[in-house]
Amino acid sequence: MAHLPKTIEWAVAESGTSLYGAAMKLSDFDFHLPEDLIATRPANPRSSARLLVAEGDAISDAHVFDLPDWLRPGDRLVLNDTRVIPARLNGRRHRDSAQGPVSAAIEATLLDPQADGTWAALIKPLKKVKLGEDIQFSDQLSASLERVDDGQAYLRFNLSGDDFDAALEQAGAMPLPPYIAAKRPADEQDKTDYQTIWARNSGAVAAPTASLHFDEALVQALGARGVEISHVTLHVGAGTFLPVKVEDVTTHKMHAEWGRVSTTAVQEIRATKAAGGRVIPVGTTALRLIESAARSGEIVPWEGDTDIFIYPGFQFHVTDALMTNFHLPKSTLLMLVSALMGQERMRQVYAHAIEQKFRFFSYGDASLLIP
Repeated sequence: MAHLPKTIEWAVAESGTSLYGAAMKLSDFDFHLPEDLIATRPANPRSSARLLVAEGDAISDAHVFDLPDWLRPGDRLVLNDTRVIPARLNGRRHRDSAQGPVSAAIEATLLDPQADGTWAALIKPLKKVKLGEDIQFSDQLSASLERVDDGQAYLRFNLSGDDFDAALEQAGAMPLPPYIAAKRPADEQDKTDYQTIWARNSGAVAAPTASLHFDEALVQALGARGVEISHVTLHVGAGTFLPVKVEDVTTHKMHAEWGRVSTTAVQEIRATKAAGGRVIPVGTTALRLIESAARSGEIVPWEGDTDIFIYPGFQFHVTDALMTNFHLPKSTLLMLVSALMGQERMRQVYAHAIEQKFRFFSYGDASLLIP
């Protein structure tokens, strides 16, 4: 390993046990990323972001607008059409006290809607709100704290349906990932930047970020190349940013996210496979979803919550390649790409990306990984 930058010496299990066996450790997926490689804004235009292509033993540097050159007629991209909601809300809790009216600033991040009509949410500071109290987020939008379960709040809003969506659009901010939010607040530009151009099914609180690189010009160029497209829906949850806390990664419990693979998408994917084309999900969310729908060995129409955890040793049934961004150290997404490509290969890919100053994480550059 001495010939690679020290920043990327992913540990090999000291026991000498295979990295793909039971001894797989969290430290196997660690690396040092220089702080200045964390992107806080996307490339403009979207498709001008850089693209690292790892195919066979080769690594090539390109741009996302070059993607049609790396794909073949008859290949199929699978895109996640979830729509990110502006889930971060700032409001105030008002209360009468012996000294007169008092208020406190409250921040809420919506997580997911519940069957009983409430929203699971993270509230800061939670101790400032009593059960039954209202939080006013705008002239139109307010919510009462209905219950707290294991540190998680459940809010009941005063609006529902289209009225709720419209009020949330006005009052809310995009729920930027923690590593961007730590550097700057979300602004109006993020409502465009942190949304794919084909987003249509509302429910995500994080973007399928590999898809953020696509603009209309790229979609048209892919069509002209004979590359086909299918849409699936996975509502990406805040759990995608949760750290792995167990040293034996095989014991990590994944968060669940709701998804749907339609009959149409299944027919399209099967037809591509039958014709010898490659099925290439854009983003780890699309990959996790189609592999959830194919655990029997063949992809079938599917709808429900998936907590599929993909790490080295996983058997892929649908995925032939993957377009994705560069992921956090010790993350489940880094484990996923290592499952697809091999851990040693991903170590080389990330070493190259850091050496060549590719931009990392949600607003960063992309990679095309072809096993």
